[in-house]
Amino acid sequence: MNTAETNTRKGNIRKSKSDKIYDIIVYTIITILLILVLYPMYFVLIASFSDPTAVSAGKVVLWPKGVSLAGYQQLLQFKNIWIGYRNTIFYALFGTLCMLAVNIPAGYALSRADMYGRKFLKVLYIIPMFFGGGLIPTYLTIRSYGMLDTVWALILPSSISIYYIIVARSFFTTSIPNELWEAAQIDGVGNIGYFFRIVLPLSKAIIAVVALWSAVGFWNSYFSAMIYIRNPDLKPLQLVMRSILIQSQTASTMLTGTAAAEAMKMSELIKYASIIVSSLPVMCLYPFVQKYFNKGVMIGSLKG
Repeated sequence: MNTAETNTRKGNIRKSKSDKIYDIIVYTIITILLILVLYPMYFVLIASFSDPTAVSAGKVVLWPKGVSLAGYQQLLQFKNIWIGYRNTIFYALFGTLCMLAVNIPAGYALSRADMYGRKFLKVLYIIPMFFGGGLIPTYLTIRSYGMLDTVWALILPSSISIYYIIVARSFFTTSIPNELWEAAQIDGVGNIGYFFRIVLPLSKAIIAVVALWSAVGFWNSYFSAMIYIRNPDLKPLQLVMRSILIQSQTASTMLTGTAAAEAMKMSELIKYASIIVSSLPVMCLYPFVQKYFNKGVMIGSLKG
């Protein structure tokens, strides 16, 4: 056995010059993209600990300047921030459960070739992906159902997603063999029993994907609450943060001299601190669930 064969067996394949150049180009591009993605997050983090004057002057680049926790201390003094956290956690958890309860069965139903009217329903589902009724008809509909200024205005209209249904349908079509349904029929299992006893236990991947995407969507959502919610006790965290920023900026414009400058500095600190506080749970969760996000992208790319 010659040396080349030995190196091949050991996995030490010698790369050609073109392969090395290709690897250098790929790793360079990946490094640049990584910096472009991570640096804004890192900058917000160090800016929240830095002197706002140094941030405005462009002195904060890699390390914080004039380290201070004043922004976080001032931000956490607002009592309604904890109400916003409570509401957002509730919307994320309960909204995700509703999303799963609606979209997973709908995707499974569309994946069944023996479903009556399946083609018509597929077309009916695809139409809203291109255009919708608009904000005013949606607002009038929610008002007519008496959901204004209630938690249902944020959960029920968002409980269905055509994209999630299509992704779930693709998963069921490609991952659940039809032979399982035939075997279940032989054992006397009906449609409902087959779905709950066989399909769902085999669908943990798509359930995790839809749950994670839904939870992140509900956590970051603010526009629906801004339109339909007036009660401060029902506002999510994102709207609470918005109100705090507006209050701090308004207070700085009503002052003059040194007091106005100090208020402006505090407003800048609160702005960066609010970004960290509102994004911290998702940022801490993402490294542990990244594989499910990647799997979800692959599921969505499959043809059903």
